[in-house]
Amino acid sequence: MRHHLWLATLVVATFAFTLVFACAAPFAAFGAAAALTLSRRDALLVTVALWLANQLTGFVVLGYPWTLSSLAWGPAIGLAAVLGTMAAQWAAQRLARTSDIVRALAAFLLAFSVYEVTISVASIAGLGAIEMYAPAILGRVFVTNVAALVGLYALKRLGATLGLRRRAVASVSV
Repeated sequence: MRHHLWLATLVVATFAFTLVFACAAPFAAFGAAAALTLSRRDALLVTVALWLANQLTGFVVLGYPWTLSSLAWGPAIGLAAVLGTMAAQWAAQRLARTSDIVRALAAFLLAFSVYEVTISVASIAGLGAIEMYAPAILGRVFVTNVAALVGLYALKRLGATLGLRRRAVASVSV
């Protein structure tokens, strides 16, 4: 049950962040959180579920336009989210013998970098929106992701305080 509660928390958080930030959902934070708390398989599955929740919220609730460009961004964002999660898993696995803070920072920074590089490649390749890489915008996206990761950590700690956490946190498994 604890496992399913954590997965549900991630999906609800994605819905909430999508409502507030629309096209700037913090997928790097979600990818790092998934990589640090779930098995490899579950982290990738939940990343896809979070992307689907984001897309459904965007198109059904927020009224994203049903244009070719808007529809093309969906798979690009999904790919970026999955690659970011995989990068976070790689970092967490390589740093398994370091402190939790070092692992979390490395996983997050690598997830953020891979996510943003993947999105920028999609932008350059023809999807447009290169202007979203202005330093001020990228800085806001980074801060949003940091805030999301801190919030997810707080939720995890709250769950532990309430007795909803397993004795041993599932680490990245190959």
